[in-house]
Amino acid sequence: GVSGVGAATAAIILSSMSGDELAAVINGGDVKRLKAIKGIGAKTAERIIVDLRDKIKPQDDTLLVRTRARNEACEEALAALVALGFDRKQSEKILDKIFEADPDIKVEAAMKKAFGMM
Repeated sequence: GVSGVGAATAAIILSSMSGDELAAVINGGDVKRLKAIKGIGAKTAERIIVDLRDKIKPQDDTLLVRTRARNEACEEALAALVALGFDRKQSEKILDKIFEADPDIKVEAAMKKAFGMM
């Protein structure tokens, strides 16, 4: 439903984040997070937010803040693991399990757990 965003682009966006995360990004107006996705520029990110903001019902603010904080910690841990030479897809799967089990885990602790699971 967004001009200039086709099925392929939508699939890339949803493979980069869950539907709940995307809703939080849109409701929060987080252009930077959308721009971080391969193939999404500033104008497209802004258009997605503007076009979909009214179609997505806001959730409890506490949940949005917690999801965003977890995503930042997870992304930081993922970037560090990839920089250390670990496979990105494997690292993503492992970090998803770690953050699902403990959403409040710190980056350093998540990385230590990930090392043990690799």
